[in-house]
Amino acid sequence: MKSADNTFSVEKPEESSGFLLWQVTNLWQREIKNALKQYDLTHSQYVLLASIHWLALHKQEVTQIVLSSHSQIDPMTTSTVLRTLQKKGFVQREEHKTDTRAKTVALTSDGKNIIKKAVVTVEKFDKEFFSKLGKKTTELNKSFLILLGQ
Repeated sequence: MKSADNTFSVEKPEESSGFLLWQVTNLWQREIKNALKQYDLTHSQYVLLASIHWLALHKQEVTQIVLSSHSQIDPMTTSTVLRTLQKKGFVQREEHKTDTRAKTVALTSDGKNIIKKAVVTVEKFDKEFFSKLGKKTTELNKSFLILLGQ
């Protein structure tokens, strides 16, 4: 029986896409955090290291702005996380050769070694986590891209 004070449009929590996404995201993030512990990396640090590696492999110049856009991490947070990664010896930041406002970012040899191992771990985790969906994983990814406006 629906209460007169009920402001929800759904009868059950599992009918709320947003609530389900929240729960799945929290579960996934908890597990990713555990997977990355062995590398002493936060998820944001991993995402930025992996993005630098990806962009470099695809012959793209990596600046903090490009990195922020690629990872969808706001520029201020990107800068803060990069400072931490620089202190850990995983990245180096230098003034851009032609744009004095920009900084280029590159992995150090330690950064490249750690991200190669971490990517294998994260990809293995993702494969196992999403394996419950079977062939529906492709559809899920397409749905995510629609929500991202791509």
